[in-house]
Amino acid sequence: MEFVLSADKKEIKSKNLNISITEFVLLGFSDVPQLQWMLFGIFLFMYLSILISNSIIMLITRTDSALQTPMYFFLSNFSFVEICYVTVTIPRMLMDLCTQKGTISLLSCAVQLCFVIMLGGMEFLLLTVMAYDRYVAICNPLHYPLVMNNKVCVQLVAACWICIIPVVTGQTYQIFSLPYCGSNKIHHFFCDIPPLLKLACGDTFVNNLAIYIASVVFIMVPFLLILVSYGKIICNVLKLATSGGRSKAFSTCSSHLIVVVLFYGTATITYAQPKAYQSETLGKLLSLFYTILIPLLNPIIYTLRNKDIMVALRKLQTKLSTYGNT
Repeated sequence: MEFVLSADKKEIKSKNLNISITEFVLLGFSDVPQLQWMLFGIFLFMYLSILISNSIIMLITRTDSALQTPMYFFLSNFSFVEICYVTVTIPRMLMDLCTQKGTISLLSCAVQLCFVIMLGGMEFLLLTVMAYDRYVAICNPLHYPLVMNNKVCVQLVAACWICIIPVVTGQTYQIFSLPYCGSNKIHHFFCDIPPLLKLACGDTFVNNLAIYIASVVFIMVPFLLILVSYGKIICNVLKLATSGGRSKAFSTCSSHLIVVVLFYGTATITYAQPKAYQSETLGKLLSLFYTILIPLLNPIIYTLRNKDIMVALRKLQTKLSTYGNT
């Protein structure tokens, strides 16, 4: 009798495993339904703040003649990537908070995942390029205009895109080639790698290995390059005779260094941590940190600690007030 019941359970489980999933359900913040509208208001305000602040940075770096330098060219590209990055995740999250459904098709989930990884990877690569720019500016100031000319800057940004697109496309295809035949509920507010792999029925060893390799290539290697760049920068700055020169050199790097620490800290915990030790609550919290809070803080960090941008903002404000009075 027990043998028959056991066989029936195995048969039912086998039938369930043969059911192919066609859509996922993003649970998001469904565990706190009483806070749905409050969270909607907070995230909407933060999203609009990110869009406006980064758009202003893009505007002043393109229009102000004093900001037509490689450093601000890369900052403008970084702001553009930030806008795209938050737009991939936050509007969908806001819609789910309104409808309280959270259903997302397999294709939509794949597209969202692809853009999240791609834009996130671009941010890491751009941070590395910005560190190299600061290294050349401080360690080789005489050769800086020649080394970091407009053509080189455009080529560096293009190289970042060329490197990241095929890798991310391959990763996404590999992840969605796995069979998803159990639960379709994703304990997250967007399609991300760790929660998706938890739902996969097949062997995910190859996928986890590919993720670790990609993490090393696009997170650890750039981070080491940034460390080397700043190590050389610090050595050169300490050799400067005047304290004013040292403080000016450090002030141009401090904003970038703060952003690097924030980005790499959360990314390392999220993607380099073994899958078995990843908590769903911690994963959501870290994701909120690097998808919303850091993009919100970045413009503040770059503007408040940068005199050139503050001057450009005052010029823009003067122009707008003059235009409004006419």
